[in-house]
Amino acid sequence: MSFQSTSAPPPPDAPQPPGPLPLLVLLDPAAREADGEAVRIARDVLTGGADVKVVVPESAAELERVLSHRGRRRPVVVGSDLALQRVVQVLHQQGELANCPVGLVPVGQGRELALARSLGVPVQPVAAARAVLTGSPRSFGLLLDDGDGVVLGEVRIPGRAQGHSGGWRSLWAKLIAAEQVDPHGEWLRVEADGRPLGGADRPPRLVALRLPAGSTAAEVVVRPAGPGRTLLRVRASSVTVAGRTFGYEADGCPAGPVPTRTWTAQPSAWGLLLPAT
Repeated sequence: MSFQSTSAPPPPDAPQPPGPLPLLVLLDPAAREADGEAVRIARDVLTGGADVKVVVPESAAELERVLSHRGRRRPVVVGSDLALQRVVQVLHQQGELANCPVGLVPVGQGRELALARSLGVPVQPVAAARAVLTGSPRSFGLLLDDGDGVVLGEVRIPGRAQGHSGGWRSLWAKLIAAEQVDPHGEWLRVEADGRPLGGADRPPRLVALRLPAGSTAAEVVVRPAGPGRTLLRVRASSVTVAGRTFGYEADGCPAGPVPTRTWTAQPSAWGLLLPAT
């Protein structure tokens, strides 16, 4: 881990000038490789407007240690959606998430910033850094699984129970593959708030769930097996999926395999700094 404080602290008896809280800038190592110029611009803007300490955590343990010793500093992530998710996960585990709005300067390519865009974070480094300095916290919900894992975006589950295959294809490829599986194979079981979705005559092939902004219940979409079947759409506070074993994607990252998993909606669970309106 490396870090750099960009300004010396004032003497103990010096008056505290008004302005933003001091910042702990968590620089994802992958961000410098993806776009070093964007990282440099973000640092220049942030250090020009606040007392900033830049840290480059190189392991999960270092990230946990830095966040636990941040003091009054507000965490600011410079990196991809995955980097943001990791920081939110640690803050949740430390019991600090609800009281600690997070800043984000997105750095990455394509799908790596899909969540940031959906949350309303500017994708340009100058605009994103200014939002950190002058923006306002906005509350968002998340999905919390029974393994204490947080999901900020979406969960996608292939509909046939299976072990983790070690690589994930696009959703379109999954939809094609779903039509080619053995119809006599073992299927997943899905319950929304304790109510089964589908039935023996239409077992689910694909399941997706997310917590829309401002909602208190998860949106669940199930694609039943068989041609011409209509998508099932419901809202639920808790969703349980079970099968022999199955892998899934959470925020675009592979997880599992597990025999069962329950996700619970957690409205207004965390805050993100967004441009003031």
